[in-house]
Amino acid sequence: MAIYLDNAATSHPKPESVYRAVMHAMREIGASPGRGGHRRSLEAGRLLLQAREAIAALFSIPDSSRIIMTHSATEALNLALRGVLVHGDHVVTTSMEHNSLMRPLAALRASGVEVTVVRGDGTGMVDPADVRRALRPATRMIALAHISNVCGAIQAIDSMGAIAREAGVLFLLDAAQSAGSEPIDVKRTGIDLLAAPGHKGLYGPQGTGFLYVSPAVPLKPLLQGGTGSSSTAEEQPLTLPEGFEAGTHNLPGIAGLKAGVEFVLEQGVAVIGDKERRLVTLAAERLAELPDVTLYGPSDPALRGSVLSFTVAGTDPAALAFMLDHSHDIAVRAGLHCAPQAHRTLGTFPGGALRMSPGWFSTGEEIAIFCDAVVECCRP
Repeated sequence: MAIYLDNAATSHPKPESVYRAVMHAMREIGASPGRGGHRRSLEAGRLLLQAREAIAALFSIPDSSRIIMTHSATEALNLALRGVLVHGDHVVTTSMEHNSLMRPLAALRASGVEVTVVRGDGTGMVDPADVRRALRPATRMIALAHISNVCGAIQAIDSMGAIAREAGVLFLLDAAQSAGSEPIDVKRTGIDLLAAPGHKGLYGPQGTGFLYVSPAVPLKPLLQGGTGSSSTAEEQPLTLPEGFEAGTHNLPGIAGLKAGVEFVLEQGVAVIGDKERRLVTLAAERLAELPDVTLYGPSDPALRGSVLSFTVAGTDPAALAFMLDHSHDIAVRAGLHCAPQAHRTLGTFPGGALRMSPGWFSTGEEIAIFCDAVVECCRP
């Protein structure tokens, strides 16, 4: 019995509607949006618009034209950072961030952008008061992840958004681990830039993602090229969203993303999140009973998303993940999870931890089998 518990990396399996949508776009549409006046190109354009509308409905975005399709959350974050920040700007972020945010910020330091990293506590939680204290007159942006991909800590984004509004700075939210399982309302929370991948909690294929840009953000494009519009101009158009989507769209991927978002809307974000948290709580309660096991992240299930990381004294996390895979056909992830500062914050650097992350299609029976397998693998 194969068990997949690595949904924090990529959700699997996908809803059947996602597979059907991808194949329909490839077989029945075939053309690209904005690249012709024939019926297939027009149908592709309608599908692209419908995908934006579905995303807008999920995140309470008033204008779907402000949703830029990307190939990943990483691309979306790079666009949000490099498309806004200039020499002399200051950014406040946290020690719990993924490299998809930390590495672009590190590169921007060479361009004269200053970065303050607010340290989380031993459970991965960041105090909004510490973020407020880190603000300076030159602060242009607060940028952070909604949920830690290492320990599942859910940050207080309503408080962070209020701090940003009060200070008159932009708020960039990385929703890689929360999109699809935590309610997000960009207007109510005051989110100016929202980056998310399509292949995790939105159940789309790999190679999809998006960036929402509020009207308050003067964004510059990362790429120049064909947009299917303004073809007489040599300069890149700045109209949203076409001017920021140079090149051919991944239409099969976007079709799958649309179907995935519609699945999330049908099930309900809160329903999905509650189920995943219950499964994580089941695993945490069972693993906490085992000797030599250390769990990381908030102990309160309400403060933790559908991610659980742990270590077993005397057992290398990578070796344990290998045994679970090869002896029990259970997929988990070990190591630093592309977030070394988060592991330093939690005290798991440099060895990292083992992370399990159930999804909507995971079951309580699978969690029990996983826990039994951990016991067997760690048995002397």
